[in-house]
Amino acid sequence: MAKKRRPQTKATKPQLADGEVPVVGAREPCPCGSGRRYKACHGRAAAQAVTELVRRPFEGLPGEADWVALRELVPAGTVSLTLKDGLPEDVPAVTLATVLPMAWPALRRDNGEVLLGLQNDTASGDLSRDLADTLQRALTTEPGSPVDAGRPDPEGPRLQDLLDPDAAFTPVVHEGFDFWVDDAEKATGEVAASLERANSAAIPTARLNGTEGAYWCETPEKNHLRWVMTHPEEQLLDALARLHAAGRSTLGEDTRLVGSFRAHGLTVPVWDLPRGMSAGDCEKPAAEFAERLAEALASAAPLSAEERKARSGLTNRQVTLS
Repeated sequence: MAKKRRPQTKATKPQLADGEVPVVGAREPCPCGSGRRYKACHGRAAAQAVTELVRRPFEGLPGEADWVALRELVPAGTVSLTLKDGLPEDVPAVTLATVLPMAWPALRRDNGEVLLGLQNDTASGDLSRDLADTLQRALTTEPGSPVDAGRPDPEGPRLQDLLDPDAAFTPVVHEGFDFWVDDAEKATGEVAASLERANSAAIPTARLNGTEGAYWCETPEKNHLRWVMTHPEEQLLDALARLHAAGRSTLGEDTRLVGSFRAHGLTVPVWDLPRGMSAGDCEKPAAEFAERLAEALASAAPLSAEERKARSGLTNRQVTLS
């Protein structure tokens, strides 16, 4: 016997103010008056916008390569941020930090300063919009309070809308996470425990002077240079292959270009360095390599058989972090 159909009812006509549909819970009735749940009506487009991956979330910001490095490579680092419209009267400064105690997305200090955490899981596919949402909420949070993760408005501002595009972006790399508190020796409770754990796990890292996106790090067996580059990936891989095939891809004796990885839409070549090679020792070789790379990037000649082989090797060793 066939099931009885439910009687059809005429949906209520939408009653909207200025044609805008406010965001509500996924299971709540859609404010447009359709009679359907929000997630099956206007929330569908919002959900798609939230989950769509933005591959280069920091594109257009000053220091894009350093943004990526601070997100993926640097254990402890900070950068002073400048807002387009200036700071609220009760906010003396806004500082980007690689990570904050207990992995808080942001923190409003007792003195009103805002610390924005970069290395956190985010709610959408657009890291820039997530961070902008957290920043905006932090600016109005009660001093002395952490800021929880939130769900950004799909149409909300991005960092590119909030930050001054002409302001300098100069990362400061720290040996540990004492910048979390005004006086590390006075830290107590969960903050003290988190500080101790973070400091013990931090890998010694340094930023090369005058070379955007280039970071040296020290590991027990060997040191590395990881260099975030903004060149188009295919063009960069061709250039690296030309240099590698010609034996000009090293940074000096006992150094070796071992591959690369992708992070937030950019390519990051990696060199193995001898254990005794410091960040300062990398400065001159890196500058010289940058000149060789510029020449290789300018070449439009087809790759030779040896260069294609080198490119294949670099590509096979490439991984994607994000």
